[in-house]
Amino acid sequence: MPGKTDDIKKLVEERLAELDQERDQLLKALSALGESTTSGRSRGAGRGRRGRGGSSGSSGSSTPRPGRRRRKGGTRAEHAEKAVEGHPGITASQIAEELKIKPNYVYRVMADLVKEGRIEKQGTGYYPPEAGEAEAPPASTE
Repeated sequence: MPGKTDDIKKLVEERLAELDQERDQLLKALSALGESTTSGRSRGAGRGRRGRGGSSGSSGSSTPRPGRRRRKGGTRAEHAEKAVEGHPGITASQIAEELKIKPNYVYRVMADLVKEGRIEKQGTGYYPPEAGEAEAPPASTE
């Protein structure tokens, strides 16, 4: 299927050319505004890899780089904590489904919440701290 690969390659190259042109226009606009461009970055260099600390270390400018925006309505941890409060015994998979995020991310968030003492884990379920201090919740309320 060399023909199909060549077509895809051509489309990618065309899109890259469009992006290069747009980047040049944006750099000219930024220059006209009197802002300095990011030094040390070559065309298409990307953002680079950042560690968990969130700082690239060699920024070069005194203004902070734009980071991740805070989610409207709170963080994932806050959303997960509310899900646990609303549904004691909820599992990570159920939380993932409710929050519409991947379960592997939920496990990381939940581990941090457990470390902080904001929730407790019993078996596969998560509980608010006050519910976790007692024995497992009764099977029925009657």
